[in-house]
Amino acid sequence: MSATGWFTLLPLFILGGASIAVMIAVAIRRSHALAVGLTLIGLALAFASLWVVAPETPRQVTALLIVDSYALFYMGLVIASTFAIVLLSHAYFERHEGNPEELYVLLLVAALGSAVLVASSNFISFFLGLEILSIALYALNAYLHTRRFPLEAGIKYLILAASSAAFLLFGMALIYAELGTMDFARIREMLTASPGASQVILLAGSALIITGFGFKLALVPFHLWTPDIYQGAPAPVAAFVATVSKGAMFALLLRYFYWSGSHHFGAVFLVFTVIAIASMVAGNILAMMQSNVKRVLAYSSIAHMGYVLVAFQAGGRLAVEAVTFYLVAYFITTIGAFGVVTMLSNSEREADEIADYRGLFWRRPVLASVFTAMLLSLAGIPVTAGFVAKFYVIDAGASSAIWLLVFVLIVSSVFGLYYYLRIVVAMYSGLHEEAAAPSSSLLPALSAGGGFVLAVLTILLVWVGVYPATLLQIIHSTVGRAL
Repeated sequence: MSATGWFTLLPLFILGGASIAVMIAVAIRRSHALAVGLTLIGLALAFASLWVVAPETPRQVTALLIVDSYALFYMGLVIASTFAIVLLSHAYFERHEGNPEELYVLLLVAALGSAVLVASSNFISFFLGLEILSIALYALNAYLHTRRFPLEAGIKYLILAASSAAFLLFGMALIYAELGTMDFARIREMLTASPGASQVILLAGSALIITGFGFKLALVPFHLWTPDIYQGAPAPVAAFVATVSKGAMFALLLRYFYWSGSHHFGAVFLVFTVIAIASMVAGNILAMMQSNVKRVLAYSSIAHMGYVLVAFQAGGRLAVEAVTFYLVAYFITTIGAFGVVTMLSNSEREADEIADYRGLFWRRPVLASVFTAMLLSLAGIPVTAGFVAKFYVIDAGASSAIWLLVFVLIVSSVFGLYYYLRIVVAMYSGLHEEAAAPSSSLLPALSAGGGFVLAVLTILLVWVGVYPATLLQIIHSTVGRAL
């Protein structure tokens, strides 16, 4: 591999090097502040390196990785989101006993796996990135291992991730056996050059790969245990699972199905249509039945992945841009929502019941206002990033005349208003009884880092909702031109 090829992988090297540096520092001297500081420095350097390597792109680095504007954009999204989650994790684990330092090694490794996924152009790098991400998430979900629910979340995520990997491997094996290639772009060429290839084997392989993606994205009917994982995992880790890991998988989903040409199979389109409808309907209906905030957000994320699939089904450049814009808005709002849960949680338990938020506005007006903004954005209310993102997805769907998906999206979004407003009403309700008030232990002092993250996310939420042109232009000039 040429020196330029090594150079374009600089963001990955920095992420890997930062994880090693934090691990060595922890081995020499345990210090929560030092571990966080080194992690943030590593993430900042990795983010800055994106601009350094950009002039050398697009570049195919071996047969496994493609570093182009698409990969760099999603790497930036992954790194920036991990930066925010690290700050929230510091605030969260400062209130917990034990050794939190290794958590940051795992977060860096998970970010590295996500970055490999978004740059993958081959089944081998696809699987390697997936396993790097998944193995780190096993431990992250169960990090508070002395408690029942985090340990349960870790075990359940292990089972789901193993199932996902098994389906993906079988699917890759079938496609490789029929076409003799693992390269995404080469698959399209082979399909064109080999019209006699067995459609049954190719469709079976695609079905298994879709199943693997379904488990990782928690799409219906592959969403088993997803709410349990969200509920059991530490709040910052749940934010990472809901955003970074899903965003990286969706970026890979776009690249694989568009580059390989598998998206043009009628059966594949039908399967994704059914999954999208089921995710939107089931996600919203099941969320209406929950009294646990983290479970509400879990089912909400299932519905939102269904919304993104609507844009994915539209196809074309507009669809790629709509998916990316929606994911950016989803990252902002979901990290912000879990950030509020993080700020209100303590060493004894997490503030994850709706009852914990009753009357919150009268005790923590700023936190209640931030949470309200995040929930309204998830619901798609105007003047928020979520509204523009949902409008963009509907525009992509309408432009391709997939009216059934657009109709289900609009109707299911109306149902989604119920469970978001239910939490909002609880926050602004009066405290008629002392027993109805959140315990004082669930109102810990806010950390500077956590407060900074929530402030920045709220500003981005409103800015993207009111003036989305800048973000749209960035997406159009990077992601839109890459695929």
